[in-house]
Amino acid sequence: MPLQGTGHGKLVGDEAPYFESLAELDQWASLPHEKLMAVLEYQARPQFAESSNQRGKLLVCHDYKGGYTESPSGLCYTFNFWPLCDTFVYFSHHRVTVPPSGWINAAHRQGVKMLGTIIFEGSGEADCLQLIVGCPQAGAGPTLRTDSIPMSRHYASVLAELARQRGFDGYLLNVECPLRGGPEQARALAGWILLLRSELVTKVGPHAQAIWYDSVIFNGQLRWQDRLNSLNLPFFLSSDAFFTNYTWPPSFPALTAQYFMSLDPVLISDNTKGSSLSSAKSLQNIFTGVDVWGRGSHGGGGFGSYKAMTHIDPQSLGLGVALFGQAWTWESEQDKPGWNWDQWWEYERKLWIGPADPHEVVPVPDAPRRPGEPECPHDAFKPVSSFFVHATPPDPVQLVFYTSFSPGVGHSWFVEGVKVLRTEDGWTDVDKQSSLGNLVWPRPSVMWEDNDRAEPFPSALSMLDMSDAWNGGNTLKLTISCSGSTADDAFFRCIWLPVQSLNVTSLTSYDVNIVYKTVACEGTDLDLGLFVKPLIGGGGDLSEINVGASTQSDLKNGWTRQVLSFSLPPGTTNASVAVGLIIGFTAEDPSQPLEFSVSLAQLAVYPSSPTTRVLKGTPGILWAKFQSTMLLTSPSTGLSGLLTWDIASSFPRLTPRMISSPEDPDPAWILDDTKERFPSFLYFNIYVSPHTLSGSVAGAATAIFIGTTGLDGRANRFYVDSTVLPKNVMDGRGLRFYVQGVTDKGDVLPWEKCAYVDCMFNLGGH
Repeated sequence: MPLQGTGHGKLVGDEAPYFESLAELDQWASLPHEKLMAVLEYQARPQFAESSNQRGKLLVCHDYKGGYTESPSGLCYTFNFWPLCDTFVYFSHHRVTVPPSGWINAAHRQGVKMLGTIIFEGSGEADCLQLIVGCPQAGAGPTLRTDSIPMSRHYASVLAELARQRGFDGYLLNVECPLRGGPEQARALAGWILLLRSELVTKVGPHAQAIWYDSVIFNGQLRWQDRLNSLNLPFFLSSDAFFTNYTWPPSFPALTAQYFMSLDPVLISDNTKGSSLSSAKSLQNIFTGVDVWGRGSHGGGGFGSYKAMTHIDPQSLGLGVALFGQAWTWESEQDKPGWNWDQWWEYERKLWIGPADPHEVVPVPDAPRRPGEPECPHDAFKPVSSFFVHATPPDPVQLVFYTSFSPGVGHSWFVEGVKVLRTEDGWTDVDKQSSLGNLVWPRPSVMWEDNDRAEPFPSALSMLDMSDAWNGGNTLKLTISCSGSTADDAFFRCIWLPVQSLNVTSLTSYDVNIVYKTVACEGTDLDLGLFVKPLIGGGGDLSEINVGASTQSDLKNGWTRQVLSFSLPPGTTNASVAVGLIIGFTAEDPSQPLEFSVSLAQLAVYPSSPTTRVLKGTPGILWAKFQSTMLLTSPSTGLSGLLTWDIASSFPRLTPRMISSPEDPDPAWILDDTKERFPSFLYFNIYVSPHTLSGSVAGAATAIFIGTTGLDGRANRFYVDSTVLPKNVMDGRGLRFYVQGVTDKGDVLPWEKCAYVDCMFNLGGH
């Protein structure tokens, strides 16, 4: 949510982002709460290759300064390696940690599950027991007498309802205090986890998860095992997955795998349990902990974390990795003199994908060894990405694929190529985060479109450019350099530049929509064409794709849009494809080296519109309303309130059709009954114009941008904090607020399809 001003109040963000106690959670549950409708539903990634399904997956556990640190008026840490990640845990030391809505959207947009955290540590023993037995009721009669600790469904239901209402996918269970009830309480806790999983499946969906952290054991003692064994096995069996502690010696991952393989298949399979909640488990359900801070972690953490992952061996052994505290790259560096976001970005990408210069040697500090621990030699540094499959986002049929190539931060905000906001310290909005183009960032892969050309491929670099954008805060700028050539046909050369991989299905036609801008050196002309090709090495068996001709249109401020349709050939069930650009270039003197750039502003892929006979609605904003929290007087700088609106879809003007006979098989009209039948929006831009003392008010085109939606997960609303209103708009008779929608395909609604509302000041004698 890029916003005007600084020092914004808490009301611009999420409500009750966390709970310090179960009592606070009960207080929340006692009041009605509507589901956050601006939070995207989880959609699973398509699964193709069987070999990739046997590999260990990555769980990222985000523990950064207590959480909830993002600011709409500053540059903050964001996570941008979602294609490597299967599950993301938003972690803090509050009793119940709720992931912020923006983080949930960023994860779901790329098919990643987002979990909150339930933690009991220190003095949390009483709450941990209450979790099992339920909420005490004032005025209730005697409680049930049993031979063991009774299990109540109460908190399982409340926590599942919290996940449903906020839109996240389950919990990490971290019980780091001893259970005074011993084995009885441990058994009851394991039984309660089954209740939680049942409630999560009912209220959130079959994908929901409850993951157990390696902490207490079967007798209630707090004894971290650093592996799966008989002492913590009961909790693993009750949970969906297991997250080991991270202070293990190099032999423990293999011991975990050996122990798992020794288990009775009846315990870990679901084919003999009928309607049992227990699902089949594999080595992929075990995430071996690695602390990036290096606190007892093999390899010492940081750039030595790869040493621990080498022993876990997700590619061969099949165990998953739980990477804890990955924001180390920010938190460990941020207080150093001269440190800035660009330095962090370089540091971050070095850990995850390696240095920008592939020849750079990354220094790895020597890790401390335990007493008596033998030396453990390792190869040179490996980035995190080298251990995991790069997954594609959900099929655009399930969730429209849209990216503005945003890392979730910026310095400015653009609407259709026009800069409407410039900040001094930047902004952070994880809700605006999107794919950076997994085939073009960080290292573009350029090849000749003509396979017969024997010359070396042109070199290409990609970088985030925050000085320009179409919609959002940046572009992905690609710089292509080509050496000179004396070949007879060198006056015209053509390259293929893949941008984004996607998994798509048959029997569906897809539209691709891209916005870009080009700059070429003198004497060079460019010809760009949007295209889709089979992804070599991707899922499915595909030799060609049905690709229609692209249409091109010129936009404002030098931007260009291209659109095309494609579909899989008959008989194909699913496949991996690459969306990209075919770039032809001519040179006056091809013997000289040349350079050009392509700035990618946005890319959207979605199901094609129905045939012309099918009536499809046009999105619009039906009305807007402003409710102030104080008396509207002027001059005033303390105005605040809630701006709300409703969205609508409207059909084109009806052209009556004559029905010639009651037996006429053609209906009077055919309506769109697909998921696209009602509009969906990425976000809304909010503007304000003053009503001058003379009574006039400027039109929407000259209104002042004050912010976007996206910080609170609520649909069709924007909290107008006094800090977002420029002082010069408060000197008149009132204000006019404009609401401008941006659809899930990246289209900005024309002003005639938007809405506004006036709020007039009480001017007394004026």
